[in-house]
Amino acid sequence: MNRWFRRWGWLIALLVLAIVGGAAAFEWRQSRAEAAAELRGEALLSALEIPDQAQRLAALTELPREGAEGVAAALVLADEQLAAGDAEAAVGTLNDVASDGEVPPLYRDLAAFKALMAQGAEADRSALEALAQPGAPFGLLAQERIAVLDLEAGNRDPAIERLRAISADAGVTPGQAGRVEALLTALGVAPEAPAPEAVAEPAGE
Repeated sequence: MNRWFRRWGWLIALLVLAIVGGAAAFEWRQSRAEAAAELRGEALLSALEIPDQAQRLAALTELPREGAEGVAAALVLADEQLAAGDAEAAVGTLNDVASDGEVPPLYRDLAAFKALMAQGAEADRSALEALAQPGAPFGLLAQERIAVLDLEAGNRDPAIERLRAISADAGVTPGQAGRVEALLTALGVAPEAPAPEAVAEPAGE
């Protein structure tokens, strides 16, 4: 045993050092990432506390907006740009997020949808339809926006059909259901009555 340990003990010691060193390095990277996230959050909050809109925008523009870590700053900046009446700048900020491969898909879709909303009637319908696919995270919201565009273009029947489909969807939220119902009511369309439940026949008849 002693001879075996003398021969291979140094290797075990190296493995232990590697494991301990690796764990320490991981903890260091983790703590550094947490510290960086905390600093980014503090910088974002500090920028939002600036009362002057122009100075607040300037401070937000200076914050990093790349990758998953920069999503919050980018979305807040876009909202501030819209509030300042600069829709073009907001669309550019949001499209940068939507095209950033380091950003999780959910936030890319959110940024793409917000960019299309900011474009108003000039929004690319095909881009909205891509976001309106069944199961897409913002699919029903995109469907609602397409219905509004149809109404603005005078295409009443397709809009009503789309609004009814949204209303009947199991994933519709109470807020969206209320908006859709209000639109249908304004169009003079009565909500569709739910299908009657099937009545089971008594056994033996």
